Amino acid sequence: MPAQNIILAFSLTLIAGLATGIGSAMAFFTRRTNKEFLSVSLGFSAGVMIYVSLVGIFAEAKNVLINALGQSRGEWAVVGGFFLGILVIALIDYFVPEYENPHHIQKAREVKEFKEDINHIEDMDINNNKKLMRMGTFSAIAIAIHNFPEGLATFASALTDPRLGISIAVAIAIHNIPEGISVSIPIFYATGNKMKAFYISFLSGLSEPLGALIGYFILRSIFNDIVFGVMFAAVAGIMVFISIDELLPTSREYGQGHQEIYGFIAGMAVMAISIVLF
Repeated sequence: MPAQNIILAFSLTLIAGLATGIGSAMAFFTRRTNKEFLSVSLGFSAGVMIYVSLVGIFAEAKNVLINALGQSRGEWAVVGGFFLGILVIALIDYFVPEYENPHHIQKAREVKEFKEDINHIEDMDINNNKKLMRMGTFSAIAIAIHNFPEGLATFASALTDPRLGISIAVAIAIHNIPEGISVSIPIFYATGNKMKAFYISFLSGLSEPLGALIGYFILRSIFNDIVFGVMFAAVAGIMVFISIDELLPTSREYGQGHQEIYGFIAGMAVMAISIVLF
Protein backbone atom coordinates (compact mmCIF):
# COMPACT_ATOMS: atom_id res chain seq x y z
CA MET A 1 0.00 0.00 0.00
CA PRO A 2 1.61 3.31 -1.12
CA ALA A 3 2.54 5.61 1.76
CA GLN A 4 0.78 8.57 0.14
CA ASN A 5 -2.52 6.64 0.14
CA ILE A 6 -2.16 5.94 3.84
CA ILE A 7 -1.35 9.59 4.60
CA LEU A 8 -4.33 10.82 2.55
CA ALA A 9 -6.70 8.32 4.17
CA PHE A 10 -5.60 9.32 7.65
CA SER A 11 -5.76 13.04 6.80
CA LEU A 12 -9.36 12.72 5.57
CA THR A 13 -10.30 10.82 8.71
CA LEU A 14 -8.67 13.48 10.88
CA ILE A 15 -10.54 16.27 9.08
CA ALA A 16 -13.87 14.45 9.46
CA GLY A 17 -13.26 13.94 13.17
CA LEU A 18 -12.19 17.53 13.80
CA ALA A 19 -15.42 18.80 12.27
CA THR A 20 -16.84 18.12 15.73
CA GLY A 21 -14.85 21.17 16.80
CA ILE A 22 -16.68 23.27 14.20
CA GLY A 23 -19.94 22.41 15.92
CA SER A 24 -18.35 23.28 19.24
CA ALA A 25 -17.49 26.76 17.98
CA MET A 26 -20.85 27.26 16.26
CA ALA A 27 -22.63 26.52 19.52
CA PHE A 28 -21.42 29.85 20.91
CA PHE A 29 -23.46 31.65 18.25
CA THR A 30 -26.65 29.65 18.67
CA ARG A 31 -28.99 32.56 18.09
CA ARG A 32 -27.64 32.75 14.54
CA THR A 33 -27.79 29.03 13.83
CA ASN A 34 -29.66 28.31 10.58
CA LYS A 35 -31.62 25.21 11.55
CA GLU A 36 -33.16 24.79 8.12
CA PHE A 37 -29.73 24.73 6.51
CA LEU A 38 -28.54 22.26 9.13
CA SER A 39 -31.53 20.01 8.42
CA VAL A 40 -30.89 20.00 4.66
CA SER A 41 -27.15 19.44 5.22
CA LEU A 42 -27.76 16.43 7.44
CA GLY A 43 -30.25 15.00 4.95
CA PHE A 44 -27.71 15.60 2.17
CA SER A 45 -25.06 13.79 4.21
CA ALA A 46 -27.38 10.81 4.72
CA GLY A 47 -28.12 10.66 0.99
CA VAL A 48 -24.42 10.65 0.13
CA MET A 49 -23.62 7.96 2.69
CA ILE A 50 -26.47 5.60 1.81
CA TYR A 51 -26.00 5.91 -1.95
CA VAL A 52 -22.24 5.44 -1.83
CA SER A 53 -22.61 2.55 0.63
CA LEU A 54 -25.09 0.55 -1.43
CA VAL A 55 -23.94 1.50 -4.93
CA GLY A 56 -20.21 2.01 -4.43
CA ILE A 57 -18.80 0.30 -1.34
CA PHE A 58 -21.09 -2.75 -1.26
CA ALA A 59 -20.58 -3.39 -4.97
CA GLU A 60 -16.80 -3.09 -4.64
CA ALA A 61 -16.77 -5.48 -1.67
CA LYS A 62 -18.92 -7.95 -3.61
CA ASN A 63 -16.59 -7.95 -6.61
CA VAL A 64 -13.51 -8.48 -4.44
CA LEU A 65 -15.06 -11.34 -2.44
CA ILE A 66 -16.48 -13.11 -5.48
CA ASN A 67 -13.05 -12.98 -7.14
CA ALA A 68 -11.44 -14.36 -3.97
CA LEU A 69 -14.02 -16.94 -2.91
CA GLY A 70 -16.17 -17.70 -5.93
CA GLN A 71 -19.72 -16.65 -6.77
CA SER A 72 -21.74 -18.32 -4.04
CA ARG A 73 -19.31 -18.01 -1.13
CA GLY A 74 -18.42 -14.47 -2.16
CA GLU A 75 -22.07 -13.35 -2.14
CA TRP A 76 -22.62 -14.89 1.29
CA ALA A 77 -19.45 -13.25 2.58
CA VAL A 78 -20.46 -9.75 1.42
CA VAL A 79 -23.94 -10.09 2.91
CA GLY A 80 -22.44 -11.39 6.15
CA GLY A 81 -19.94 -8.52 6.27
CA PHE A 82 -22.67 -5.95 5.63
CA PHE A 83 -24.84 -7.14 8.51
CA LEU A 84 -21.77 -7.63 10.71
CA GLY A 85 -21.13 -3.90 10.34
CA ILE A 86 -24.73 -3.14 11.29
CA LEU A 87 -24.44 -5.46 14.29
CA VAL A 88 -21.25 -3.76 15.51
CA ILE A 89 -22.67 -0.24 15.39
CA ALA A 90 -26.02 -1.43 16.79
CA LEU A 91 -24.25 -2.99 19.79
CA ILE A 92 -22.38 0.26 20.39
CA ASP A 93 -25.71 2.09 20.30
CA TYR A 94 -27.25 -0.45 22.68
CA PHE A 95 -24.52 -0.35 25.30
CA VAL A 96 -24.47 3.46 25.46
CA PRO A 97 -27.33 4.26 27.89
CA GLU A 98 -30.27 5.97 26.19
CA TYR A 99 -30.10 9.21 28.19
CA GLU A 100 -26.44 9.60 27.37
CA ASN A 101 -26.75 8.76 23.67
CA PRO A 102 -26.62 12.00 21.67
CA HIS A 103 -28.38 10.48 18.69
CA HIS A 104 -31.74 9.87 20.35
CA ILE A 105 -34.44 12.37 19.48
CA GLN A 106 -35.21 13.16 23.10
CA LYS A 107 -31.61 14.27 23.54
CA ALA A 108 -31.81 16.41 20.43
CA ARG A 109 -34.91 18.10 21.84
CA GLU A 110 -33.14 18.78 25.13
CA VAL A 111 -30.20 20.39 23.35
CA LYS A 112 -32.61 22.40 21.24
CA GLU A 113 -34.34 23.66 24.38
CA PHE A 114 -30.97 24.73 25.80
CA LYS A 115 -30.28 26.83 22.73
CA GLU A 116 -33.72 28.46 22.69
CA ASP A 117 -33.94 29.27 26.37
CA ILE A 118 -30.59 30.81 27.26
CA ASN A 119 -31.86 33.12 29.97
CA HIS A 120 -33.58 30.30 31.80
CA ILE A 121 -30.45 28.15 31.70
CA GLU A 122 -28.25 30.92 33.01
CA ASP A 123 -30.54 31.25 36.05
CA MET A 124 -30.39 27.56 36.97
CA ASP A 125 -29.13 26.66 40.44
CA ILE A 126 -25.94 24.72 41.13
CA ASN A 127 -27.62 21.30 41.04
CA ASN A 128 -28.98 21.88 37.57
CA ASN A 129 -25.59 23.15 36.47
CA LYS A 130 -24.08 19.87 37.63
CA LYS A 131 -26.74 18.03 35.65
CA LEU A 132 -25.85 20.02 32.53
CA MET A 133 -22.16 19.29 33.04
CA ARG A 134 -22.87 15.59 33.45
CA MET A 135 -25.04 15.62 30.35
CA GLY A 136 -22.36 17.30 28.24
CA THR A 137 -19.62 14.99 29.52
CA PHE A 138 -21.64 11.86 28.85
CA SER A 139 -22.46 13.21 25.39
CA ALA A 140 -18.72 13.59 24.72
CA ILE A 141 -18.10 9.99 25.83
CA ALA A 142 -20.97 8.66 23.72
CA ILE A 143 -19.84 10.60 20.66
CA ALA A 144 -16.28 9.34 21.09
CA ILE A 145 -17.57 5.75 21.14
CA HIS A 146 -19.72 6.29 18.06
CA ASN A 147 -16.95 8.07 16.16
CA PHE A 148 -14.56 5.14 16.51
CA PRO A 149 -16.12 2.89 13.81
CA GLU A 150 -16.84 5.96 11.68
CA GLY A 151 -13.12 6.66 11.64
CA LEU A 152 -12.39 3.13 10.47
CA ALA A 153 -15.07 3.47 7.77
CA THR A 154 -13.62 6.71 6.43
CA PHE A 155 -10.05 5.41 6.55
CA ALA A 156 -10.82 2.11 4.83
CA SER A 157 -12.78 3.83 2.07
CA ALA A 158 -10.09 6.44 1.41
CA LEU A 159 -7.38 3.78 1.47
CA THR A 160 -9.09 1.92 -1.34
CA ASP A 161 -10.46 4.80 -3.41
CA PRO A 162 -9.34 8.35 -2.49
CA ARG A 163 -12.22 9.91 -4.45
CA LEU A 164 -14.72 7.77 -2.55
CA GLY A 165 -12.94 8.55 0.70
CA ILE A 166 -13.29 12.31 0.13
CA SER A 167 -17.05 11.99 -0.39
CA ILE A 168 -17.47 9.92 2.77
CA ALA A 169 -15.21 12.22 4.80
CA VAL A 170 -17.29 15.26 3.79
CA ALA A 171 -20.54 13.47 4.64
CA ILE A 172 -19.30 12.39 8.07
CA ALA A 173 -17.82 15.83 8.75
CA ILE A 174 -21.24 17.42 8.15
CA HIS A 175 -22.93 15.09 10.59
CA ASN A 176 -20.19 15.63 13.20
CA ILE A 177 -21.02 19.35 13.43
CA PRO A 178 -24.29 18.96 15.42
CA GLU A 179 -22.56 16.40 17.62
CA GLY A 180 -20.11 19.13 18.64
CA ILE A 181 -23.07 21.38 19.46
CA SER A 182 -24.68 18.69 21.64
CA VAL A 183 -21.52 18.52 23.77
CA SER A 184 -20.48 22.16 24.03
CA ILE A 185 -23.88 23.74 24.70
CA PRO A 186 -24.64 22.02 28.05
CA ILE A 187 -21.03 22.28 29.25
CA PHE A 188 -20.87 25.96 28.34
CA TYR A 189 -24.08 26.78 30.19
CA ALA A 190 -23.01 24.69 33.18
CA THR A 191 -19.57 26.28 33.55
CA GLY A 192 -19.74 29.57 31.65
CA ASN A 193 -16.37 28.60 30.16
CA LYS A 194 -16.38 28.63 26.35
CA MET A 195 -12.89 27.21 26.00
CA LYS A 196 -13.57 24.30 28.34
CA ALA A 197 -16.74 23.45 26.39
CA PHE A 198 -14.81 23.67 23.13
CA TYR A 199 -11.90 21.50 24.27
CA ILE A 200 -14.09 18.69 25.63
CA SER A 201 -16.17 18.64 22.47
CA PHE A 202 -13.06 18.88 20.29
CA LEU A 203 -11.44 15.92 22.05
CA SER A 204 -14.51 13.74 21.51
CA GLY A 205 -13.92 14.06 17.77
CA LEU A 206 -10.35 12.76 18.02
CA SER A 207 -11.64 9.20 18.50
CA GLU A 208 -12.34 9.17 14.75
CA PRO A 209 -8.68 9.28 13.61
CA LEU A 210 -7.86 7.04 16.60
CA GLY A 211 -10.26 4.44 15.20
CA ALA A 212 -8.48 4.67 11.86
CA LEU A 213 -5.04 4.19 13.43
CA ILE A 214 -6.01 1.24 15.59
CA GLY A 215 -7.92 -0.42 12.76
CA TYR A 216 -4.98 -0.05 10.41
CA PHE A 217 -2.33 -1.39 12.78
CA ILE A 218 -4.51 -4.33 13.82
CA LEU A 219 -5.55 -5.33 10.32
CA ARG A 220 -2.47 -4.59 8.21
CA SER A 221 -0.67 -7.78 9.27
CA ILE A 222 -3.56 -9.95 8.06
CA PHE A 223 -4.70 -7.72 5.20
CA ASN A 224 -5.72 -9.63 2.04
CA ASP A 225 -8.59 -9.56 -0.45
CA ILE A 226 -10.95 -11.48 1.84
CA VAL A 227 -10.26 -9.29 4.88
CA PHE A 228 -10.59 -6.19 2.74
CA GLY A 229 -13.86 -7.34 1.17
CA VAL A 230 -15.50 -8.24 4.47
CA MET A 231 -14.29 -5.03 6.11
CA PHE A 232 -15.52 -2.94 3.20
CA ALA A 233 -18.93 -4.63 3.34
CA ALA A 234 -19.02 -3.95 7.09
CA VAL A 235 -18.21 -0.28 6.42
CA ALA A 236 -21.25 -0.12 4.13
CA GLY A 237 -23.43 -1.56 6.89
CA ILE A 238 -22.06 0.88 9.46
CA MET A 239 -22.72 3.87 7.23
CA VAL A 240 -26.27 2.80 6.35
CA PHE A 241 -27.06 2.33 10.05
CA ILE A 242 -25.57 5.71 10.97
CA SER A 243 -27.58 7.43 8.24
CA ILE A 244 -30.90 5.88 9.23
CA ASP A 245 -30.41 5.96 12.99
CA GLU A 246 -28.65 9.31 13.38
CA LEU A 247 -28.65 11.60 10.38
CA LEU A 248 -32.22 11.41 9.13
CA PRO A 249 -33.92 11.64 12.57
CA THR A 250 -31.72 14.58 13.59
CA SER A 251 -32.30 16.23 10.22
CA ARG A 252 -36.06 15.99 10.69
CA GLU A 253 -35.78 17.33 14.23
CA TYR A 254 -34.07 20.50 13.05
CA GLY A 255 -36.05 21.01 9.85
CA GLN A 256 -39.57 21.73 8.73
CA GLY A 257 -41.74 19.98 6.19
CA HIS A 258 -39.74 17.76 3.87
CA GLN A 259 -36.42 19.57 4.10
CA GLU A 260 -34.52 16.48 5.20
CA ILE A 261 -35.93 14.46 2.28
CA TYR A 262 -35.00 17.16 -0.23
CA GLY A 263 -31.49 17.19 1.19
CA PHE A 264 -31.40 13.38 1.16
CA ILE A 265 -32.39 13.16 -2.50
CA ALA A 266 -29.94 15.93 -3.43
CA GLY A 267 -27.15 14.02 -1.67
CA MET A 268 -27.93 10.84 -3.60
CA ALA A 269 -28.15 12.76 -6.88
CA VAL A 270 -24.80 14.50 -6.38
CA MET A 271 -23.14 11.21 -5.43
CA ALA A 272 -24.70 9.40 -8.42
CA ILE A 273 -23.58 12.09 -10.86
CA SER A 274 -20.06 12.16 -9.43
CA ILE A 275 -19.75 8.36 -9.79
CA VAL A 276 -20.95 8.48 -13.40
CA LEU A 277 -18.72 11.42 -14.36
CA PHE A 278 -15.58 10.33 -12.57
